[in-house]
Amino acid sequence: MTGSGKADDLLAHLPGGKGLPPVHLWNPAFCGDIDMRIARDGTWYYLGSPIGRKPMVKLFSSILRRDGDDYFLVTPVEKVGIEVDDAPFVAVLLQAEGEGEHQRLRFTSNVGDDIEAGPQHPLWVEIDPLTETPSPYLSVRSNLHALINRSVFYQLVELAVSRVVEGREQLGVWSHGEFYPIDGSSPPPARD
Repeated sequence: MTGSGKADDLLAHLPGGKGLPPVHLWNPAFCGDIDMRIARDGTWYYLGSPIGRKPMVKLFSSILRRDGDDYFLVTPVEKVGIEVDDAPFVAVLLQAEGEGEHQRLRFTSNVGDDIEAGPQHPLWVEIDPLTETPSPYLSVRSNLHALINRSVFYQLVELAVSRVVEGREQLGVWSHGEFYPIDGSSPPPARD
């Protein structure tokens, strides 16, 4: 099976129904890598060309799994490797409700998933040691993260407050009763 055959076969084996498939329960044989890549801006590419059909991207994103540092599309009968430049999702919208510790931050990803930052979906910022450029992230599901795009990060900065944590002043945001530093002073959460 080569090229688009693998992608077509993956789609043919998907179960119907609502919600996300239980990819964490599926352990099919590894069938090799396919020429699919998710760029840092969230664009999905197949054979070097962008996938323009949003429903197709959403479908592929629903069967995405990360094992260690590797990404796979998984069905009950196949597992194929793909490349991910940074994070497989991009947070493109932010809605903030409430204030202070009662604030809730709800993000929407490039594939239409709604994620509320909180204990199950922490956010963090990594700072590039060479350029000092911030890269903000949000946990989406099962070891899969979203890069928070620049305009949404600017919204977070506008919502930021100062707080002393372990004797050190940190700049961060509240969501779902949790304080998340956005100044790069906290390490990323442990992997699932």
